[in-house]
Amino acid sequence: MPHHVTVHLPALGALLRQGAKHLLESTIVPLGLFYLLLTLVGFDGGLIAALSWSVLALARRAVLRQPVPAVLLLTTGLLVGRTVLGLVTGSAFLYFLQPTLQNFLIALVMVGSLPFGRPFIAKLADDFCAFPDAFSKHPRVEQMFRRLSLLWALVFLTNGVTTLWILARESVGNFLVVSTAGSWSVIGAAIVVSLLWFRRALRGEGIALRWGAAPVS
Repeated sequence: MPHHVTVHLPALGALLRQGAKHLLESTIVPLGLFYLLLTLVGFDGGLIAALSWSVLALARRAVLRQPVPAVLLLTTGLLVGRTVLGLVTGSAFLYFLQPTLQNFLIALVMVGSLPFGRPFIAKLADDFCAFPDAFSKHPRVEQMFRRLSLLWALVFLTNGVTTLWILARESVGNFLVVSTAGSWSVIGAAIVVSLLWFRRALRGEGIALRWGAAPVS
Protein backbone atom coordinates (compact mmCIF):
# COMPACT_ATOMS: atom_id res chain seq x y z
CA MET A 1 0.00 0.00 0.00
CA PRO A 2 1.55 3.35 -0.98
CA HIS A 3 2.14 6.17 1.45
CA HIS A 4 -0.26 9.09 1.87
CA VAL A 5 -3.44 7.12 1.26
CA THR A 6 -6.83 7.25 2.93
CA VAL A 7 -8.69 4.12 3.98
CA HIS A 8 -12.44 4.61 4.30
CA LEU A 9 -14.09 2.44 6.95
CA PRO A 10 -17.81 2.07 7.67
CA ALA A 11 -19.44 4.95 9.50
CA LEU A 12 -18.55 5.06 13.21
CA GLY A 13 -22.20 4.82 14.20
CA ALA A 14 -22.60 1.64 12.14
CA LEU A 15 -19.50 0.12 13.72
CA LEU A 16 -20.75 0.93 17.22
CA ARG A 17 -24.15 -0.59 16.46
CA GLN A 18 -22.55 -3.74 15.06
CA GLY A 19 -20.22 -4.02 18.05
CA ALA A 20 -23.09 -3.51 20.49
CA LYS A 21 -25.11 -6.19 18.68
CA HIS A 22 -22.29 -8.73 18.98
CA LEU A 23 -21.78 -7.95 22.67
CA LEU A 24 -25.50 -8.18 23.42
CA GLU A 25 -25.83 -11.47 21.56
CA SER A 26 -22.75 -13.19 22.94
CA THR A 27 -22.35 -11.81 26.46
CA ILE A 28 -24.89 -9.41 27.91
CA VAL A 29 -28.13 -11.25 27.07
CA PRO A 30 -26.89 -14.68 28.30
CA LEU A 31 -25.66 -13.06 31.51
CA GLY A 32 -28.97 -11.24 32.00
CA LEU A 33 -30.98 -14.41 31.36
CA PHE A 34 -28.86 -16.33 33.82
CA TYR A 35 -29.43 -13.79 36.59
CA LEU A 36 -33.15 -13.47 35.83
CA LEU A 37 -33.78 -17.23 35.85
CA LEU A 38 -31.49 -17.65 38.84
CA THR A 39 -33.79 -15.30 40.75
CA LEU A 40 -37.09 -16.72 39.45
CA VAL A 41 -36.40 -20.45 39.08
CA GLY A 42 -33.05 -21.35 40.54
CA PHE A 43 -29.45 -22.07 39.60
CA ASP A 44 -30.15 -24.82 37.04
CA GLY A 45 -32.75 -22.66 35.31
CA GLY A 46 -30.23 -19.86 34.94
CA LEU A 47 -27.66 -22.24 33.47
CA ILE A 48 -30.06 -23.67 30.89
CA ALA A 49 -31.45 -20.25 29.90
CA ALA A 50 -28.00 -18.76 29.23
CA LEU A 51 -26.84 -21.75 27.20
CA SER A 52 -30.13 -22.00 25.27
CA TRP A 53 -29.84 -18.40 24.12
CA SER A 54 -26.29 -18.87 22.81
CA VAL A 55 -27.06 -22.17 21.06
CA LEU A 56 -30.17 -20.68 19.43
CA ALA A 57 -28.14 -17.66 18.30
CA LEU A 58 -25.67 -20.00 16.57
CA ALA A 59 -28.47 -22.12 15.09
CA ARG A 60 -30.27 -19.06 13.74
CA ARG A 61 -27.14 -17.90 11.93
CA ALA A 62 -26.56 -21.39 10.53
CA VAL A 63 -30.13 -21.68 9.23
CA LEU A 64 -30.03 -18.21 7.69
CA ARG A 65 -26.49 -18.89 6.36
CA GLN A 66 -25.17 -15.80 8.08
CA PRO A 67 -21.50 -15.52 9.11
CA VAL A 68 -20.86 -16.60 12.69
CA PRO A 69 -18.88 -13.99 14.68
CA ALA A 70 -15.72 -15.37 16.26
CA VAL A 71 -16.73 -13.87 19.59
CA LEU A 72 -20.08 -15.73 19.55
CA LEU A 73 -18.42 -19.02 18.62
CA LEU A 74 -15.84 -18.58 21.37
CA THR A 75 -18.28 -17.62 24.11
CA THR A 76 -20.75 -20.39 23.21
CA GLY A 77 -18.07 -23.05 23.20
CA LEU A 78 -16.84 -21.94 26.60
CA LEU A 79 -20.40 -21.65 27.90
CA VAL A 80 -21.06 -25.32 27.09
CA GLY A 81 -18.23 -26.35 29.38
CA ARG A 82 -19.36 -23.96 32.12
CA THR A 83 -22.94 -25.25 31.98
CA VAL A 84 -21.92 -28.90 32.20
CA LEU A 85 -19.71 -28.09 35.16
CA GLY A 86 -22.46 -26.09 36.85
CA LEU A 87 -25.12 -28.77 36.36
CA VAL A 88 -22.85 -31.56 37.58
CA THR A 89 -21.52 -29.77 40.65
CA GLY A 90 -24.40 -27.39 41.44
CA SER A 91 -21.75 -24.86 42.44
CA ALA A 92 -22.17 -21.20 41.43
CA PHE A 93 -18.58 -20.60 42.52
CA LEU A 94 -17.22 -23.16 40.05
CA TYR A 95 -19.59 -21.89 37.33
CA PHE A 96 -18.16 -18.38 37.61
CA LEU A 97 -14.65 -19.59 38.29
CA GLN A 98 -14.43 -20.99 34.78
CA PRO A 99 -15.11 -17.68 32.93
CA THR A 100 -12.76 -15.99 35.35
CA LEU A 101 -10.04 -18.45 34.37
CA GLN A 102 -11.03 -17.95 30.72
CA ASN A 103 -9.50 -14.49 30.96
CA PHE A 104 -6.12 -16.16 31.45
CA LEU A 105 -6.85 -18.58 28.59
CA ILE A 106 -7.76 -15.77 26.18
CA ALA A 107 -4.64 -13.85 27.20
CA LEU A 108 -2.63 -16.98 26.37
CA VAL A 109 -4.40 -17.32 23.00
CA MET A 110 -3.64 -13.66 22.21
CA VAL A 111 0.06 -14.20 22.81
CA GLY A 112 0.16 -17.71 21.37
CA SER A 113 -1.40 -16.63 18.05
CA LEU A 114 1.37 -14.12 17.31
CA PRO A 115 3.65 -16.50 15.35
CA PHE A 116 0.82 -17.96 13.24
CA GLY A 117 -0.26 -15.67 10.40
CA ARG A 118 -2.90 -13.18 11.49
CA PRO A 119 -3.13 -12.75 15.26
CA PHE A 120 -6.38 -13.82 16.90
CA ILE A 121 -7.23 -10.21 17.72
CA ALA A 122 -7.22 -9.40 13.99
CA LYS A 123 -9.84 -12.12 13.43
CA LEU A 124 -11.94 -10.70 16.26
CA ALA A 125 -11.63 -7.25 14.70
CA ASP A 126 -13.19 -8.63 11.52
CA ASP A 127 -16.41 -9.24 13.49
CA PHE A 128 -16.75 -5.51 14.05
CA CYS A 129 -15.17 -4.08 10.90
CA ALA A 130 -14.29 -5.83 7.63
CA PHE A 131 -10.98 -4.22 6.66
CA PRO A 132 -9.95 -4.15 2.98
CA ASP A 133 -7.42 -6.89 2.16
CA ALA A 134 -4.79 -4.42 0.97
CA PHE A 135 -5.11 -2.61 4.29
CA SER A 136 -5.14 -5.61 6.64
CA LYS A 137 -2.09 -7.16 4.90
CA HIS A 138 -0.01 -3.98 5.11
CA PRO A 139 3.17 -4.74 7.14
CA ARG A 140 2.55 -1.82 9.50
CA VAL A 141 -1.03 -2.94 10.13
CA GLU A 142 0.10 -6.51 10.85
CA GLN A 143 2.72 -5.16 13.24
CA MET A 144 0.10 -3.07 15.05
CA PHE A 145 -2.18 -6.07 15.47
CA ARG A 146 0.70 -7.93 17.11
CA ARG A 147 1.31 -5.06 19.50
CA LEU A 148 -2.40 -4.79 20.24
CA SER A 149 -2.42 -8.52 20.98
CA LEU A 150 0.04 -7.88 23.81
CA LEU A 151 -2.05 -4.97 25.09
CA TRP A 152 -5.22 -7.07 25.14
CA ALA A 153 -3.41 -10.01 26.71
CA LEU A 154 -2.56 -7.64 29.57
CA VAL A 155 -6.21 -6.47 29.72
CA PHE A 156 -7.53 -10.02 30.04
CA LEU A 157 -4.84 -10.92 32.55
CA THR A 158 -5.87 -7.91 34.66
CA ASN A 159 -9.54 -8.87 34.36
CA GLY A 160 -8.75 -12.42 35.40
CA VAL A 161 -6.87 -11.42 38.53
CA THR A 162 -9.50 -8.84 39.50
CA THR A 163 -12.57 -11.02 38.97
CA LEU A 164 -10.91 -13.94 40.77
CA TRP A 165 -10.39 -11.69 43.80
CA ILE A 166 -14.01 -10.44 43.68
CA LEU A 167 -15.39 -13.99 43.25
CA ALA A 168 -13.61 -15.10 46.41
CA ARG A 169 -15.10 -12.24 48.45
CA GLU A 170 -18.62 -11.44 47.18
CA SER A 171 -22.02 -13.12 46.78
CA VAL A 172 -23.22 -14.17 43.31
CA GLY A 173 -25.38 -11.07 42.87
CA ASN A 174 -22.66 -8.68 43.97
CA PHE A 175 -20.11 -10.54 41.89
CA LEU A 176 -22.21 -10.16 38.73
CA VAL A 177 -22.71 -6.42 39.26
CA VAL A 178 -19.19 -5.52 40.37
CA SER A 179 -17.27 -7.78 38.01
CA THR A 180 -19.39 -6.85 34.97
CA ALA A 181 -19.10 -3.11 35.63
CA GLY A 182 -15.39 -3.37 36.34
CA SER A 183 -14.60 -5.63 33.39
CA TRP A 184 -16.46 -3.50 30.87
CA SER A 185 -14.90 -0.31 32.23
CA VAL A 186 -11.44 -1.77 31.65
CA ILE A 187 -12.42 -3.12 28.23
CA GLY A 188 -13.97 0.21 27.23
CA ALA A 189 -10.80 2.07 28.19
CA ALA A 190 -8.69 -0.49 26.30
CA ILE A 191 -10.83 -0.02 23.17
CA VAL A 192 -10.28 3.74 23.24
CA VAL A 193 -6.53 3.32 23.78
CA SER A 194 -6.35 0.73 20.97
CA LEU A 195 -8.15 2.96 18.47
CA LEU A 196 -6.03 6.01 19.28
CA TRP A 197 -2.80 4.01 19.20
CA PHE A 198 -3.78 2.29 15.95
CA ARG A 199 -4.70 5.54 14.26
CA ARG A 200 -1.57 7.35 15.41
CA ALA A 201 0.73 4.54 14.25
CA LEU A 202 -0.88 4.43 10.81
CA ARG A 203 -0.73 8.20 10.46
CA GLY A 204 3.03 7.91 10.84
CA GLU A 205 3.03 5.62 7.81
CA GLY A 206 0.99 8.07 5.75
CA ILE A 207 -2.21 6.02 6.14
CA ALA A 208 -5.25 8.00 7.25
CA LEU A 209 -8.43 6.35 8.54
CA ARG A 210 -11.72 8.00 7.72
CA TRP A 211 -15.12 6.91 9.00
CA GLY A 212 -17.85 6.63 6.37
CA ALA A 213 -17.92 5.81 2.69
CA ALA A 214 -15.52 7.49 0.31
CA PRO A 215 -17.00 10.55 -1.41
CA VAL A 216 -18.29 9.97 -4.93
CA SER A 217 -16.09 11.76 -7.43
